[in-house]
This record gives sequence, structure tokens and C-alpha cells, in this order.
Amino acid sequence: MLRIGSRGSKLALWQAEWVKTKLLKRFPTLEIAIRVIKTSGDTPDVPISKGAFTKQLQDAILRNEIDLAVHSLKDVPTEIHECLQLTAITKREEPCDALVCAVQGLKLADLPPGSKVGTSSLRRKTQLLKLRPDLRVEELRGNVDTRLRKLDSGDYDAIILAAAGLYRLGLQERISELLSPEVMIPAAGQGALAIETRRDDEQTQCYVRTLNHKQTQIACQAERAFLAALGGGCRVPVAAYAYIDSSGLHLRGCVASLDGRELIKRSICGSPEDCEILGRKLAEKLLASGADRLILEAKRILKN
Repeated sequence: MLRIGSRGSKLALWQAEWVKTKLLKRFPTLEIAIRVIKTSGDTPDVPISKGAFTKQLQDAILRNEIDLAVHSLKDVPTEIHECLQLTAITKREEPCDALVCAVQGLKLADLPPGSKVGTSSLRRKTQLLKLRPDLRVEELRGNVDTRLRKLDSGDYDAIILAAAGLYRLGLQERISELLSPEVMIPAAGQGALAIETRRDDEQTQCYVRTLNHKQTQIACQAERAFLAALGGGCRVPVAAYAYIDSSGLHLRGCVASLDGRELIKRSICGSPEDCEILGRKLAEKLLASGADRLILEAKRILKN
């Protein structure tokens, strides 16, 4: 019996079921069960901290209550327990953020000044304010269904969500506009799933490795190396996105001030084999351009 750990939201369960289905296609005789584990990030009105959506799942692996956990990679801290590993990164779904408007079909440029836009992400908030300082960007927590319900009830004029979650739940028709990485750089790992196991559990690793997508893994390694080099454990507006084409690995990243008035954005290109080196080099470029000052200021404000 292979035990998969998952959060209890509709999206998390979809992701766990997707992994289960993929494994059964490769190993038809395998018995697989999904076990729901509540995380601190699922508790309403509790501030989201480092590892809020992953720690309880990781603890369950360490206690041998489950064999593997399925995470949204963007939620996984860059530092994980020494006894655990990310054994597979699945093929990336649409990595972009999505604008969902109360009036279907409106684009970001069409929103009237003063429109109320909901997001729980500082990364999204700061980049949005840089683009449209005339908007009101306000806190929005909850799973995808909860956020859409608040939009539909008139609490917001628009909200921003990860497009991948909407696609996975069959809600892509709700998307008013895909915000390309040129407009809004996604979170590191956005759109990819991470499957985490114990380092000493070779049997489970043999199953899970069959779901690894090499190109996605390499791109996400670059993004996470960039995040780690900037001190990615803190709640600072940092974004990173990488992709691979015939000319190599392309990585772009940014750091913003909390009010969105300053945003430092840089990019780098090189060999996919040097993905982690490129991530660290890009971080160095941003730090040399003033990102260190923005990070320190954000930490100071968020601490108070």
C-alpha cells in the first residue's frame, strides 16, 4: 500500500488524485490510498508563515504515517528536512497568474481606477501596484472556490489566482486575462507539483521518479536557487520564472518594495546544466542593483 498525503482542499485533492492516476497507469497492481492532512495554512485568519502548507505533511512522512506528499511546488520552502527530498517535479501546467474579473472579459488595463483587487500574495500585490498604482489591492484568503465566491458576491472587482489551479479544476473559462511573465513574474515553482518522500525510502522513490519531468525540474531548480540565494524563507515580494528553449535556460526574477513603488527586475541566460549557478548569479545581479535594501526594508516592516 502506497499512502499519499494531501491537504483537503478541492485543488489539493485533485493534485493527489492526478498523481495516483499517473502512478496506477505505470504500476497497475499498486494499491494506493490518499490521506487528508490539515495544515496550518488551511486555518482561516491565521497569518501564512514559512512552510504553512507543507510542514504537517512533511511531519507525517517523517512519522511514517504516509509515504509521499503532493505539494504545489511554489509552497515548498527552499530548505527542507535532511531526511526528506523532492523526488519528482511534474510537468508544469500554465505558470502564469490569471486575472479573474467580476465583469467577464475585462483586461487589467480596462479596470477602472479605484477597482478593488483581491490577492493574498505580496508578490502579486507589489507587481500589480507597480503596473496600476491607481487600484486598491486588498487581502484575499481561502481556497479557489472561496475566492471565486467572494468575487461573485461583489466583495471584489477582480482577483488574481494561479492559472494552473483554475485549469486543473476545469475553471479556465473564468480567466479574464493571463498575465504573462513579461507583465507579472510568477512565484518560483508556480504551476509545478512536487512529490516529497523520505530519503531512505528507495521503494517509494522508484515509483515516484517515473513522474519527474526533466525540463520542469531544471527550470524550477534555477528558480529555487535564485529564491534561496535571496533568503527565500522570508515573506518578501520575490518572483522568478525560468524556461528552456533551443538557446538555453532563460531565467528572470524580481524583488519589489512592499508598496510596489520600486521593483528591480533582471534576467540571465545560460546552459540548463548550470541551472543552480544561474539562479545564484541572477540573485547576485539583483542584490548588486539594490535588492538587498528592499529585502531588508521589507523584513523590518513585516516584523513590526
